[in-house]
Formats: sequence, structure tokens, C-alpha cells
Amino acid sequence: MKKSLLALAVLGAYAGAASAQSSVTLYGTLDINGRYVKADGQSSKLSEATDGINSSQLGIRGVEDLGGGLRAGFTLLSGINPDTGTSNTTTTATGALQSKFWNRRSTVSLFAPFGELRLGRDYTPTFWNYTLFDPFGTNGLGSSQNVRQLYPGTRQDNTIGYFLPSNLGGFYGQGMVGAPENDTSTDRPVKYWGGRVGFAAGPFDISFAASQETFAVPFAVSQVAGGPMGGLPGALATVGSKQKSYNIGGSWDFGRLKILGYYDQEELGNVKEKVGVIGLTVPLGQSEIHAGYAYSKLTGTLLPPTSREIDQAAVTYQYNLSKRTAVYATASMLKNRDNTNQTLPGANGNTTLGGKSTGAEFGVRHLINGTGVFDK
Repeated sequence: MKKSLLALAVLGAYAGAASAQSSVTLYGTLDINGRYVKADGQSSKLSEATDGINSSQLGIRGVEDLGGGLRAGFTLLSGINPDTGTSNTTTTATGALQSKFWNRRSTVSLFAPFGELRLGRDYTPTFWNYTLFDPFGTNGLGSSQNVRQLYPGTRQDNTIGYFLPSNLGGFYGQGMVGAPENDTSTDRPVKYWGGRVGFAAGPFDISFAASQETFAVPFAVSQVAGGPMGGLPGALATVGSKQKSYNIGGSWDFGRLKILGYYDQEELGNVKEKVGVIGLTVPLGQSEIHAGYAYSKLTGTLLPPTSREIDQAAVTYQYNLSKRTAVYATASMLKNRDNTNQTLPGANGNTTLGGKSTGAEFGVRHLINGTGVFDK
């Protein structure tokens, strides 16, 4: 009975919001696959996984016309695990798991002729170049994130952002600042500032982004927040240390194929990572082929070895049954060089030093309300 009353209260709150807004939309993406991964030195693993070509998510967004060219809007976006029916968890700076329902995006905005003011939890400017110029959209076994070793993070809490208006003849840009809020951020405990500028016209798009993060507490910087993907430790950021990120990405759509990629450089003290990604997408009627290569090299004062290299090659075949539903298959191989032992997601454990990891996945992607794929 109490659960029923709670559900009615929640629905009533959203109904009230809908009556006050010019529009409110429920949207999202569901992506589930069967995944097989093998890592050298480990037994193979077969599992049901998510997010093979798009991120599974459920969102609510709305906009209200305030008159005089001014609008207000909001976006609430939750990452979900449709294979188990649970929401995503996040990892705090101390390594503890914490449930955060609106873990993908939670923002409120004011739109005006001079641009957008956006406040809340959002993607960082540097991440946009990773995901937009990755042939796999930073999803699944082909994602360029699989080779990252000094990753600067995907989202930031407690931010204030500004976006240029869309009527600047192809030029676009954004800026963001964020506060650690007494180290309570569940992503990266940093004071953040960053920006992104770009130009898109016809088939051409190019963008440059940069950021600086000042750490408020000691933090192990690695492939993912909360700990390294591989068994070797990541670089340790001390209180007050700064991680600087620079990247440039671009694409050219020739019609019969699209070439895209990015270059990224990370700096934390005397530790540096260089990442290069190149790929293409080929439309074939209702089908698509995505292929790409990603490379990462980490240098500096680390535990042995002092240089760590990883590369990955992958290909996806996607067949669009409709504008909302697609089936797909991806094959990927990740190779460690020197003494690194990183692996593809979903493996039973890390590879042997210098080993490789191979994998394949077959899945179905469906859009809720026909939108959601690129609403990161």
C-alpha cells in the first residue's frame, strides 16, 4: 500500500511538472548483448552485458518558454543495467560504491539568444571529443576507452557551464568550471575548469578541448575512476597536484564513408599519456560498418616498466531494423606491449604481462521514444 501511494505521489509530481512546462519528454536507450571475452592467462567468460553500441539510459527532459527569447529547461538522465533491472553505481574517491540514480546527467538550464547557461552534473568538455570522434562512440568492446591509462574522467559534479549559441556560422563552443564540494564528488575529487571550441560545416567537423583538474584528496588516476583497469597501479595524484588534458578531434563525411578520430595528451606531474584513435563508418543501406584502431602510451616515473603501451583494433556490423531498433555484432582484440596487462571489459581477470585480450558481442539496441542515442 505504501509503495502504491509513493508511486502515485511520484507520478503526480511529474504530472504537475508537465502542466507547468511547454513540453516534457520521457526518452532513453536499451542495449543488451551476449558477450564472450578471453584474456591470456585467464579462462574465457561468457556473459550478458550492456551498452554494446549505445549507452543504456532513461531520461526526462523539459523546456518552458519564458518569453522574450528566454527559455528554461532541465535534463535528468540515469544510466541503467537492463540485463538486471538495476541502476548504475558510481565509485567514490575512497573506492566505495555509491548509488546515484541520476548518474549520467542532472542539469537545469537557461537558454537565451546569447547561449545557454547550464548548472549541475554533466559531461566535461574534453569528453565530448572522445565520444563524438570515436567510431564506436566510446561504447562496447570497440571503445577507445579500453586502452586509456591516465583517464581524466567523463563527468563532473557541481558544475557551471556555458554554451555558445548555434547561429554562429558553424562555430561552436563551451566552457565549464566545477568544485570538489569538500571532496564529496563521486567521480573525481577535483576543482575543474575546461573548454571546447570547434567548427562544423557540411561534411567537415573539427574541435579542440582542454582542461585542468586540481585534486582535493589523494587519488589513483587510471583507466576508470576508483582504480586501474589492469593490475598495475595508476599514477597517484597527491593533494594539490594538477592533471592537464588536451585533445583535438575531427571527422569528414564523404557520403559513402566517414573518417573520424582524435588525439589526446594527458599530463600529471612527470607522467604523460598519449592516445591516438582513427576509424571509419560505412553506411550500406540499412547496415553500418564501424572500424577503428586505438593506441595509448604512458611514460614517466612509474613502477616498472617506465613505459606502457596498449593498442586495440575492432570492427562492428550493425543492421538497422528500423529508426529505433538495431542488431549488431562486434569483434575486438586488445594487445599489451612491454609489461602491461590491461584487458577488454567483461574478462575474468587481467591478462598475463604483455598478453592480449580478445572478445566478441552480439546484441540488440532499442530507442525509447525514438531518441536517446547521442544524448549522452
